Amino acid sequence: MARITVEDCLENVDNRFELVMIGSKRARQLAVEGRPALVPEGNDKPTVVALREIAGGHVDASILSPIKQNFALNEDVDESGGQSAATETDLEAEADAAIAAALEALAGNDQLDAASDDTVIVDEESFPLSDGQSPD
Repeated sequence: MARITVEDCLENVDNRFELVMIGSKRARQLAVEGRPALVPEGNDKPTVVALREIAGGHVDASILSPIKQNFALNEDVDESGGQSAATETDLEAEADAAIAAALEALAGNDQLDAASDDTVIVDEESFPLSDGQSPD
């Protein structure tokens, strides 16, 4: 097969940067995604095949724009553990309330007992410090 040149490809794209972007995207499609080649592959690597497709006018900058895909999940088939959107909202509200309650409890609770430097008081329970730990 004849050699492919950058000049051959630039006839079908605006500039070298766009050539690199289109070529790399198409080469990934061929190598990773398993898309079929639009030109005969022979023994060429995916990068060369992608450049041949660009030079031949088979591929253009339209492959760079993402394709919007709308997927609707069936409510009967829920892969997220059986939680609906309303349940997730309830869980978030419950978690926020638990965090707020914990912060209020910490704000009103003296964590250190002034009388004893070797114990820590948390929620009215006394815990001894192990060797080498300081309360700070």
